[in-house]
Amino acid sequence: MNSQSDPDLQPLAFTEEHDIAVPYMQRLRDYYLALGYGNPYRWAQYADVPFTPLKVNLDQARVGLITTAAPFKVGAGDQGPGATYNAAAKFYKVYSRLTDEPEVLGISHLGYDRKHSTAGDLNSFFPLQALRTAATQGRIKEIAPRFYGTPTNRSQLTTINQDCADLLTMVIEDEIDLAILTAN
Repeated sequence: MNSQSDPDLQPLAFTEEHDIAVPYMQRLRDYYLALGYGNPYRWAQYADVPFTPLKVNLDQARVGLITTAAPFKVGAGDQGPGATYNAAAKFYKVYSRLTDEPEVLGISHLGYDRKHSTAGDLNSFFPLQALRTAATQGRIKEIAPRFYGTPTNRSQLTTINQDCADLLTMVIEDEIDLAILTAN
């Protein structure tokens, strides 16, 4: 969506249209146009990003993990490492799962460079094991009891108004000091 053509996006204060960080994004913008969307995809890229310093030292922080990886969906086809793009594996509501139980997660529902990555290493897109190591080493106090999944909807308004609100409720319930987002 273009912030100049949609009055609902005006308060978001996007950066200038030409201000893009990674050149491959043009290829994705062209792809969305080829799919028949009326305008090229516009990433939420803000000119002013608020920063909130931690209220506790990192070694006293409860850390939460937010991911765009999807839980395995029975009957949705191949979702494992090396799977081709699989729209059937997409999810549309924020979810949470316990961090102390093994979870099968995948990223087959996302567009990523399948030529150079197979998504075979769960730790490369879901660093729960690294957080466990950090907790064991005393670098963080603990991992939150749940991790959280957020969908990759194309609607920025849904993401902001619904998904972010749902995530905020969960991280407040779990008394998170710091959240790490692994956008796949």
